[in-house]
Amino acid sequence: MTDWVYPLGSARDGSWDVSLGTSDSATTVSGWAHTGMKVATLAPGAAVVLPAAGEERIVVPLSGAFTVTVDGTAHELAGRPNVFSGPTDVLYTGIGKAATISSAGGGRVAVATAPARQEYPTRLVQAAEIPVELRGAGNCSRQVHNFGTPAALEADRFIVCEVITPAGNWSSYPPHKHDVEQDGETALEEIYYFETQVAAGSPAPDDADAIGYQRVYASDERPIDVQAEVRTGDTILVPYGWHGPAMAAPGYDLYYLNVMAGPGPVREWLISDDPHHGWVRQTWDAAAIDPRLPFTR
Repeated sequence: MTDWVYPLGSARDGSWDVSLGTSDSATTVSGWAHTGMKVATLAPGAAVVLPAAGEERIVVPLSGAFTVTVDGTAHELAGRPNVFSGPTDVLYTGIGKAATISSAGGGRVAVATAPARQEYPTRLVQAAEIPVELRGAGNCSRQVHNFGTPAALEADRFIVCEVITPAGNWSSYPPHKHDVEQDGETALEEIYYFETQVAAGSPAPDDADAIGYQRVYASDERPIDVQAEVRTGDTILVPYGWHGPAMAAPGYDLYYLNVMAGPGPVREWLISDDPHHGWVRQTWDAAAIDPRLPFTR
């Protein structure tokens, strides 16, 4: 189902490796309205420009350090070696503001977006400020960086976080949904941008193919059936339906950057578990967090 699965290169637009759902995206997706994602790989000294638009944005270094200039003010993002080395500085730009992203040393950067109307101030969130959550237990243990959640960031529409899943573990599990506005649930589109790596200490050959998997399936009469193998640079859109697990294959760690937003009146992540699998949460009470967590520098 190509409307929802975008392998690296399939949503390329000019200087952007990925450009989906944003105000200037060349690739259009029928019915997609509330979230966007852009990813660029910059050579040393290169820059990309985000024109002013009616969308809020958060700039997330994936590898390398960046300078983001908004309204004539330069904000320095110290960045990180890669997405598996712990949290990074991020920059929330607010709405209606052009931004220039540059990197003296080169690197890869993501921008999560959502159409918005309410104005909030530009804010640099430093890595040390970011809440790091160890979620789940046992082989469902994962690490969540909650830099763009309602508790951590003032924003209008979107909810943004990133998740690291150690090799062999499952995250985004039990399968859950957030596709209707009802008591205990909010309607939110969601984007997953993935990266993978060979797990530390693995006896992998140089040509090892670091992979993960993502599952999305129907929660009502709307058809969707995604069983996708993912690698660094791949993106999956979740318009509705049960989604999960996101699976880190044995031998390979899995990272994803999430952006969620929807049409409802409340900026809140409220979910319903698939009733066939929600019971799994009870098993975590007697299990320990995976000792490989947290991932740090």
